[in-house]
Amino acid sequence: MTEDAEATLKTIARPLQLTLLGLWAERLVRCFWPLWTVLIATLSALAFGLQDALPIEIAWPALILSALAALGLLLRGMRLFRRPTRAEVMVRLDQRLPGRPLAALSDTQAVGSNDPASLAVWQAHRARMAARAARATAVEPDLRLASRDPFALRYVALTAFVMAMLFGSLWRVTSVEALAPGSAANIAAGPTWEGWAQPPAYTGKPTIYLNELDQTALDLPIGTRLQFRLYGEVGALTLSETVSQRTTVPPASEAVHDFTLRQSGKVSVDGTSGRAWTFNAIPDALPVVQPAAKIEREADGKLKQEFTARDDYGIVAGQVTITLDLAAVQRNYGLTIAPEPRDPAILDLPLPVNGSRADFTQTLVDDLSKHPFANLPVTMQYQVTDAANQTGTAAPLHVVLPGKRFFDPFAAALVEMRRDLLWNRANAPQVAQILKAVTYRPEGFIRNPRALLRLRPVMRALDAQSASLTPESRDKIAEELWQIALMVDEGNLASALENLRRAQDRLDEAIKNGADKSEIDQLMRELRQAMNDYMRQLAQESEKNPDQQAQNLDGMQMSADQLQKMLDELQKLMEEGKTAEAQQLMELLRQMMENMQVVQGQGQGQGQGQGQGQQAMRGLQETLRGQQNLSDDAFRDLQNGQEGQDGQNGEGQNGENPNGEGQNGDGQDGKGLADRQRELRDRLDQLGNGQLPGDGTDKGEEGRRQLDRAGRAMDEAEDALRDGDLARALDRQAEAMEAMRDGMQNFGEAMAESGNPATEEGDGGDEYADAAPNGPRDPLGRAPGNSARIGSDKNMLQGENVYRRAQDLLDEIRRRSGEQLRPEGERDYLRRLLDLF
Repeated sequence: MTEDAEATLKTIARPLQLTLLGLWAERLVRCFWPLWTVLIATLSALAFGLQDALPIEIAWPALILSALAALGLLLRGMRLFRRPTRAEVMVRLDQRLPGRPLAALSDTQAVGSNDPASLAVWQAHRARMAARAARATAVEPDLRLASRDPFALRYVALTAFVMAMLFGSLWRVTSVEALAPGSAANIAAGPTWEGWAQPPAYTGKPTIYLNELDQTALDLPIGTRLQFRLYGEVGALTLSETVSQRTTVPPASEAVHDFTLRQSGKVSVDGTSGRAWTFNAIPDALPVVQPAAKIEREADGKLKQEFTARDDYGIVAGQVTITLDLAAVQRNYGLTIAPEPRDPAILDLPLPVNGSRADFTQTLVDDLSKHPFANLPVTMQYQVTDAANQTGTAAPLHVVLPGKRFFDPFAAALVEMRRDLLWNRANAPQVAQILKAVTYRPEGFIRNPRALLRLRPVMRALDAQSASLTPESRDKIAEELWQIALMVDEGNLASALENLRRAQDRLDEAIKNGADKSEIDQLMRELRQAMNDYMRQLAQESEKNPDQQAQNLDGMQMSADQLQKMLDELQKLMEEGKTAEAQQLMELLRQMMENMQVVQGQGQGQGQGQGQGQQAMRGLQETLRGQQNLSDDAFRDLQNGQEGQDGQNGEGQNGENPNGEGQNGDGQDGKGLADRQRELRDRLDQLGNGQLPGDGTDKGEEGRRQLDRAGRAMDEAEDALRDGDLARALDRQAEAMEAMRDGMQNFGEAMAESGNPATEEGDGGDEYADAAPNGPRDPLGRAPGNSARIGSDKNMLQGENVYRRAQDLLDEIRRRSGEQLRPEGERDYLRRLLDLF
């Protein structure tokens, strides 16, 4: 090697040395990683005291196998290891440099050494290579072993070693010598005993290494595990204790002692370097639970009750057991007989998901409205359990179990009959009799005809099974009564006026019965929603028939703000407890709304400007109304005992009212009902053969399929009427009405999707621009506009302060859209207005 090459190597001496060290480390790790893996794993096991836990017959072979494995891996590593050389270091360093400058510096010029030009080029090349070599840096070693250790055994051993350092003790490694025969005299210096105190895991307290403590008096929870290991010659150390309450005590010289702290007392290790401790056993306190004295009922009937629970270390579970308080039940009506045995209701108590469970307050919320104990006196027993499996019980709470309240009288009667049936199946005949009495004259009392149709098979089932009613049949009938009561109370009506009347009746009944604030708020929201729906329908009808609507209203006008103020005043009176004034205002509101009749346009007034789709929809409505009337007449005949008569003889035995007229209203027998059914079927066929909304669309085709289903049901109803089977006829009529409603809904959706307006465009957009002040107006005092729009076509804002008035309107819309008490539909409409402007 030339002098300039030697000089270059001196400048990179440090990178060469570091690369050499890295190469040493790389080859040592690759050759000896199995050796140190086995050594660390063995050391970890010894630090954990595995040799003390295993029998000597297993411990010694395990140690020998570990030693042999370590020796074999050492020999393997020595065989594979090759000592790095300077040439290998230079090659590795040179491979990282561009152009291999170190190899170039060691080359000699083969030809042209006597040619000055060639020699100059050679010297320039060597100078350039020397400059590159001077910039050399150390090459880092490749210590990755993933390809050689695919199971990461080295990391397993390292993790075990870290755990041994944290939770074990290196002093335990010295106990290996004690396993050798006759080695008691040669025990290495260190502790001749070890002791640990491990409190129960649920306390969260750490394990105590007794060798490292100076104090001799300790406070420990009951249930703490005490472990002692005695090393050395057997008998040199002994252990005595008075804390475990053990009936069978092992010999005091036993090498291993493991027992649990049960009471306060002393523990001592007697002998050379022995110690003694006084342990104060801290008992685990019983958990405590305290429910609130008052149980609340939400508007939907759910029970709501707060409770507080605490424990010194935390609650792990809790439940409340609800049993019938038979002594407090008023034994009248269907409750006079003894109840059937019934298991108590058991509810799990909610526990905090995050945070401490040592002291917390939670709220139990559950819906037991359908439970047989609902609205009856019960006893509630709260109970909580801690981690030590100790149970704390609160004093029994005697309350009336909250349940859903029904404000419709018919719904309330159904729920009471359901309660009597669940009380005892022996009440079945009485329940059937009362249901017949309740439904005998339904006019003015039962507003939902579908509820009557649905109740009829329940009454038949009670009549047929009253003497042998099984628990399964009872539960099925009770569930059906519950669903019918919900239908009646919550409503399933298509008429906005009926919805409004129902909401008024429910609120009036709640005021009389002293309902709580949450129920009043819920009923007020329902009343506001029904009021908005009704006023919207009035506005739409006034658009269709402005002249007739104005005549019926007879000059009476009321703005939406005035209605809103009346409702606000009504809610204020109820919140202040002024029930008498609230009832008066409620009656006034009822009279005002009764005077606003929804006008159904007829004849020429309806036909003007209306498309064929609208006419078809009106025809379907009239057919549906006729089918409903026919079903009502058939039901009355069924109540009067005409089921089973031969409807074809034309001589029905109609029950007579005091006026001598037939109960069906027309004086017709079963054959007359069949003829009316045929007329309705023919009318439906005429409508189906004409043009219907949404022809050619999916919604329109689905509507026609529903009309076909209704027609088939009508045919079956007609056959049943002619055969005198009124029960089957009512079922088919109910199916026909349901299919017609579904079809009308599909047609309505098809009209909405096609953008077909309610009325056709009229000529002259300013038809009402100059209307007189006394011209036709809707119930809210607004002049009707063109093109089926609500309100006038005039400019709404006129005058100098137009922009200020517009800003005031926007502010008012924002305010009302933020009021949570307003119906969701109204607030959604206001938000859409804000999005537009």
